[in-house]
This record gives sequence, structure tokens and C-alpha cells, in this order.
Amino acid sequence: METIDVGLLSLVPPIIAIVLALCTKEVISSLIIGILSGGLIYALNTGGGIVEMSAISFGAMAETVGSPGKFNIILFLALLGALVCVVTKAGGSRAYGNWASTKIKNKKLAQLATSFLGVLIFIDDYFNCLTVGTVMKPVTDKYNVSRAKLAYIIDATAAPVCIIAPISSWAAAVGSTLYETGAFSNELSAFFATIPYNLYAILSIIMVIVLSVTNLEFGPMAKAEWRAEHTGDLGAIDSDPEEEAAISNKGTVWDLVIPIGALIVFSILAMLFNGGYWSEGLSLSEAFGNCDASAALVLGGFWAIVVTFLLFIPRKLISFREFMDGIGDGVKSMVPAFIILTLAWTIGFMCQDYLGTGVYVGHLVESSNLPMEMIPAIVFLVAAGLSFSIGTAWGTFGIFIPIVVFICQASAPELMVVTLSATLAGSVFGDHCSPISDTTILSSTGAGCNHMEHVSTQIPYAITVAICCFIGYIIAGFSYGNILLTLGSGILLLAAALIILHRFSQKKLNAPEG
Repeated sequence: METIDVGLLSLVPPIIAIVLALCTKEVISSLIIGILSGGLIYALNTGGGIVEMSAISFGAMAETVGSPGKFNIILFLALLGALVCVVTKAGGSRAYGNWASTKIKNKKLAQLATSFLGVLIFIDDYFNCLTVGTVMKPVTDKYNVSRAKLAYIIDATAAPVCIIAPISSWAAAVGSTLYETGAFSNELSAFFATIPYNLYAILSIIMVIVLSVTNLEFGPMAKAEWRAEHTGDLGAIDSDPEEEAAISNKGTVWDLVIPIGALIVFSILAMLFNGGYWSEGLSLSEAFGNCDASAALVLGGFWAIVVTFLLFIPRKLISFREFMDGIGDGVKSMVPAFIILTLAWTIGFMCQDYLGTGVYVGHLVESSNLPMEMIPAIVFLVAAGLSFSIGTAWGTFGIFIPIVVFICQASAPELMVVTLSATLAGSVFGDHCSPISDTTILSSTGAGCNHMEHVSTQIPYAITVAICCFIGYIIAGFSYGNILLTLGSGILLLAAALIILHRFSQKKLNAPEG
């Protein structure tokens, strides 16, 4: 279907979905209503009615799931669910948790270890979200880290890390988009130029590490952590007493380390293989930039399951029947994530391809008469709002980067890099915390946390960082990109905000500081 211009109405579907999700705490029905509202808007503006509305809505869903990249992510989720379930049945996760608890002695170290693992897995955000949760859940559970906090740590070290990592699927997308504008001579140099000014990514990583060490929680997260610490209720949605009883007691640490290690190694090898490292003689960074990450993850997941089968069955750790039952149970455990992801992708696709949301917002920015010094801050706000509404960073910066280059080349070339960084930072904000973002959904899935609890506990943290970024970009605009002033002011503001908000939350909770 062709894109139509409906102006302000193009923002209605995501607004309806997000408001309903936040109010009802039920994301599936909220997304369905948002999709149907988009179908209705399209139908009414093309001479159709209710019948056309349903055809358009479900047609968009079919088109979304049918795209190779999206289908590969669903396949990878199924394979990962199967792998996690089999490893758990074999006792690998329990053994790892018991071993790690002898090395990691307290809650702070458990959170720090999770944060650093998230930073280390920078190749792909989907891979990060699901792998970190799988490996670290046994450890964080032992020290009463709430699943909401675990989901936040996973989410805050996924997209924010990938957007500043030179070897990642994100670096490839950003670098190629910047290069295609004609403003840069090299993809990698273009990407590197944006890193120091990507305040949202840098401040998010700083914040998650500080919170891991200091426990300066505030808002709904403070309540979730207090509940976990004082009642033992972690807010987990993946625990089942019957499944716990069925776990083998013969598993060892290696029964988790080898399958997860195989997943990582085979995924990286698959990325290099389909990126042309061997067939075309490309460099490592070029191969990662050229690869189809979603297809590589499917291959990595498949071969990890093969390795796990060869590791478990000959040793009679679990029977062949138990292994195959674990595969089925693992795939079933991912069904809620399949549904939410499909609906979230559909509403994003409908907004971009049917209703032209990005084009409408881009024209608003292009036609505004703002002082050039304010452009980085305003672009950050608009990109943040759009990415939050459509749930995708890639779609947002894909729309805004050409517009920013056009505006800055004509009016303020000295602010181009800062403004492009603000575009990426705003795009990551929405990807990080929107209830319809795929990485937000995958972080909830990886942590075994209720999706809307993850959203409601994370949003105050994300908004705190975003406010510090907005002020930082105002300073960047008026100082014409002075990095010390820009980054320094952002860090100081974040530190002050954390202390003030934590003290306010402690008074409200009437609980001792931790």
C-alpha cells in the first residue's frame, strides 16, 4: 500500500497504544486497538470503511511478520527459548547460580557483573537482551535483585551500548545512513565522530553502573527493590514449582557455560560468514557492518542447540524425550514475546509505511524557525518523541539523519556532528523505554519480568537521563560543541538528580536507605 499524508492523525495510533498500555498495564490489547485505529484512519482517508480497516490492519501484520529480518528474530527467540529451557532442565542454570554465588558475594557485585556482561555483549541488542538475562538470572535471584531491576540493567546496556560500539549491527546501520547523506567520506569515521556527543548512551551506561554500586533507586523501581529485599517477591513471571522439581541435579557449571559459549561463538562466526569475511576478504569491522545479524543469530541458535544435544544426551544428563520436551516448552515460553513483538512491529510499520508519521514529524522540524543553537536540543526532543511513539531507533534516525544534514549544511555546519549525535541519542531513548519497542519487550522476556512493570519502573530513569541530555544539548549548541562543557554538565546534572530523587523516594517509602 502507498503512504498517505494524514498530518497530525499519523500520531494517533502510537499515542492510543502507549496511553492504554500505561493506564491498563495490559500491552497486547492496547497494541491491537492502536493497530485498528491506524487501519481505520487509513481506510477513512482512502474511501474505505470498517471492512477495509480490518483488511488493512491484518494485512500490515502479515507484511511485517513476512519480512525476512522480523521472521528471523522470531526464529531466534524460539531457538533461544528452547536452549534456555533445555539448559535449565539439565541443571546447568542452577549449577551456575550456585557456583557464581561463591564468587559473587553480594547484591552490588551481582548487579555490577550483570552490567559489565551487558556492556561486553555489544554486537547486537537482541542478542544482548536475551543472553544477559539467561546467564545472570540465577545470580541476581540469589541476592534478591528484583526482575524489574534486572530488566532495566539489561535494557540500559543493550541499545545504549550498541549505538556507541564500533563493531555492532547498530554501527553498520548508523555508519551507512550517515555515509549515504554525502556529508562524510567514510562510514566508520562518520560513526566515530558521533560517539563523544551521544549523551543518552553515555549517561545511561554511567547511570546503570552507579545504580548497581549505590542502589540510589527512586520511583516505582525503589518500590520493586524494597519489595524484593524485604519480602523476597522478585516479581518473576517464569517460575514454576513443578518445573523446579523436574530439574536434574546432575548438571554442572559447564552445562550452562558451553551452550551459551557455543551460542556466542557460532553467532559471531555466522555474522563474519554472511558478512563476507572469508568469501569477500572483508575486514572484521566491514564484515560485521555487512552482515545480516538476524540471520546469523538464527544460525548461532541452531548450532548451539546441536552442541547442547551432543553435550547432554551421551552423558545421560537428561533423556532424549526430556530434551525434546524441553525444546517444545522453551518455544511455548516465548509465545507472549512473539505476540507482543509482532503487534509492536505492526504498529511501527503502519505508522511509517502507511501513515507517514516520520515524514510528518520531519517536515515539522524542517519548517521550524528555531535559533540554530537550539537545534541539537530540539532535534533530540523530537527524535525521542518519534522513537517512543513508533518504538524503533533505526526507523527514527533513518528519517532524521538526512533532514539534519540538510539543515546543518545550509545553516550551521559547525553543529552538524553534535546535532547528528542528538538525533541518535533521541532515537535510542525511544528504543530504550517505549512499551512498543522490541528491545524493551526482549529485555522483559530475558529478565522474566512482567512487561508493563519493566516499562513503568524504567521510564522514570530514562526520562531523568533524557532531561540531563536535553540541557546538555542546549549547552552544546551555545558552546558550539565544547565536549568538556557538554559531557561534564550532563554527568553533574545526573549525579544531582539521582541523589535528590533517591532521597525523595526514601521518604515516601519510609524505608532505610540502601
